[in-house]
Amino acid sequence: MSSDSALSGIRVLDLTRLLPGGLCTLVLADLGADVLKVEAPPGGDYARGRAPHFPDAEPTTSSASFRGLNRNKRSIVLDLKSAADHGTFLQLVAESDVVVESFRPGVIDRLGIGYTALAEVNPGIVVCSISGWGQHGPLSQAAGHDLNYLAAMGLLSFTGGPGERPDHPPLQVADSASGLFGAVAILAALQERARSGRGQYVDVSIAHSALSFAAMTVAGVLATGTATPRGAGVWSGGAVCYQVYRCRDGWIALGALEEKFWASWCHGVGRPDLLDHRYDGPGSATHSEMLAIVEGRSKAEWADFAAAHDCCLTVVAGLDEALASPLVRERGSVATLAHLPGGPTYDALALPFQLSRTPTDPARLPAPALGADGVVTTDAGERRAQPDPLITTDSGGAG
Repeated sequence: MSSDSALSGIRVLDLTRLLPGGLCTLVLADLGADVLKVEAPPGGDYARGRAPHFPDAEPTTSSASFRGLNRNKRSIVLDLKSAADHGTFLQLVAESDVVVESFRPGVIDRLGIGYTALAEVNPGIVVCSISGWGQHGPLSQAAGHDLNYLAAMGLLSFTGGPGERPDHPPLQVADSASGLFGAVAILAALQERARSGRGQYVDVSIAHSALSFAAMTVAGVLATGTATPRGAGVWSGGAVCYQVYRCRDGWIALGALEEKFWASWCHGVGRPDLLDHRYDGPGSATHSEMLAIVEGRSKAEWADFAAAHDCCLTVVAGLDEALASPLVRERGSVATLAHLPGGPTYDALALPFQLSRTPTDPARLPAPALGADGVVTTDAGERRAQPDPLITTDSGGAG
């Protein structure tokens, strides 16, 4: 890998599957860390089987979801319940900086690879556990998915209209939050290790991570002791200045919270009489006026209006439209990658930030085939030697 990368020289062992851990280690990998996926036989990461699939691709790397989370990583398959593979894993730990895992609490201890055991092998190791409800607490052993975490943390209660059932969020909020917070915590632990020479244990709760994505709403509830009723809060549709409105051929989003933006909107549509009414709610006379005003123009007309009037107005785009737009493409938020040298290319989402001297690189390595970089243990107990996963070339591949 390039020595110019921000995390060049950092070695990460990734025991996770699916989104939270996959996103966490993707951030580290795109920043230059050498991330080695340690996958269980026979199939490895569940994401390898998720549709949609690229046609005519090697079957363990054909999943678009898997490629989206696992570029710039390598793969070894180990059965951690076997003595031989357990020993191999400890050898990897001795030469690594970080271990990330997402089992239920207690599993890594039962496997003999908990933080205490790994710290005996490598006192500088940072072990990050990303689990549904955290390592302790009343639900620590319970199963869960993103919808459950948002429901239990009170965040799902803010979705949907008043009196209606809460809506399914169209994205995995808690899972994504925990992956990002896991990466931040790992980087903090590595920074502290540079001073102390010692690693530490990082406990990330997926459910509790979601609360931090609602920091201002949570602060209000903690201050008052009461949650604003659904649809009454400013951020949940309780004010005409912060709403989604139907226009002639689609929808627009108006986010004119501040007085200057609301004034720009009101003057732009020729309605200065509405200046003092930006916090009126749904069902009000102001809301009825807003509905009529917005419905009178098309998406294209409202886009032109937004260009002429600085009022925090955007047209609601489809995800496919947004990904193909100059807004996304100009910043390089979508990268065109080759899965194999000289092979067909595909588009992938890049990290949303760049560093001026040590830029992220989404194209350093393709998503790895299952077990492509280490010793594979089959169901029959056969072992197939692969290149030493501890030895890397300048490009980050197995040497």
